[in-house]
Amino acid sequence: MKKLFVLMTLMLSFSAAAVIDVYDFETEEQEALFRTLTAELRCPKCQNNNLADSNASIAKDMRQKTYNMVIEGQNEDLIVTYWIDRFGNFVLYKPPVTLGTAILWVGPGLFVLFGGLIIVRNSRRKGSVETDDSDDELTGAEKDRLAKILKDSEK
Repeated sequence: MKKLFVLMTLMLSFSAAAVIDVYDFETEEQEALFRTLTAELRCPKCQNNNLADSNASIAKDMRQKTYNMVIEGQNEDLIVTYWIDRFGNFVLYKPPVTLGTAILWVGPGLFVLFGGLIIVRNSRRKGSVETDDSDDELTGAEKDRLAKILKDSEK
């Protein structure tokens, strides 16, 4: 039984070690750049994980391409621009402010503001409506007609 436990433990540890990607860098600056980029870039498949945390195949490919670009000596701006050209601003966790993102942030506030203005305007309009008491009174002809109808209904 003990041998079986040891064998299972070894099998699990080998499979866990196989998942870890190991990258060799020439300088510490390259490693720091790689770690920064993989933490700032979003996995297109997972959408909630960065490249460093994702195990999706596309994230692995993106990590490898980012590693290759870092080793080639490209700077952060070139690498980020490459990924934006390929996947759009969605690949960034902190996208730049554009018309599309501004609408997402400002739109709900404008919606609430306009809704509040409409409510205030309608409530003021209802308060300022004057009641006309002349509509409640019947004219002489209407009184005669009503009396005739009531008299006919009693018969």
